[in-house]
Amino acid sequence: MNDWNPEAYLKFRNQRTQPSIDLISRIDVNCGPRRIIDIGCGPGNSGQALTNRWPNAALIGLDSSSAMIAKARADFPQHQWILGDAAHFASDTTFDIVFSNATIQWIPNHVRLLSGFAALLSAGGALAFQVPLFSDMPIWNAITDVATKARWNRETAGCVDQFTFHNAPFYYDCLSPLLRRLEIWETTYCHVMESHSSIMAMVKSAGMKPFLDSIAGEQAKLEFENEVHDALKNLYPLQADGKVLFPFKRLFAIGYKDRLIFV
Repeated sequence: MNDWNPEAYLKFRNQRTQPSIDLISRIDVNCGPRRIIDIGCGPGNSGQALTNRWPNAALIGLDSSSAMIAKARADFPQHQWILGDAAHFASDTTFDIVFSNATIQWIPNHVRLLSGFAALLSAGGALAFQVPLFSDMPIWNAITDVATKARWNRETAGCVDQFTFHNAPFYYDCLSPLLRRLEIWETTYCHVMESHSSIMAMVKSAGMKPFLDSIAGEQAKLEFENEVHDALKNLYPLQADGKVLFPFKRLFAIGYKDRLIFV
């Protein structure tokens, strides 16, 4: 994909940050964490939510997007921001919290990935992540249905494969050999959007991005967007006041690493 656009992403800061806040509120660590890593930190909004709860912790943010890291460094210079690949990240130090919000759906092989995340934990530390269940949502069907049309299927071939989605039983089986006190839950956020165009603006900056990046030419991109936009009118009806409800489903998981016991 092309690099991310932090400004477009942050137009929906509240919708994107609230899941981080909700996940953070459920993390139960016995004492204040000293070191936290935010994997897939984006422009720093989730990292700021972490430091709002634990202001004395040292925060490291990791992201593969140079534009996102530049935005995080500009807005939150007090933290350490690293440009890197989450799938291959390694550290000589461990972390009391390994956190990831809406990132791992972009990375394959979640068994290996989460094993690597768990290995970064200090004894007693918490691994906490959230993934959007985009493939369970009507808008995913709208995007993929348009992408498979004869007009678009050659350019958009392979876009679906850029995502990795799994369900709660998968993550339980993945995490239970590694961690204890597992909590896994799902939440549907019913976003109140001004219009169908607002929904398009939100998904263009994230879930629809691989499809648009694969299409050559601004006019062609706009035509693809318009076809998806038209499909949304039947999937998300207008409310009495002209606004649109956009249910957005997300999966959350927290697991804790056993403390070392010496006998």
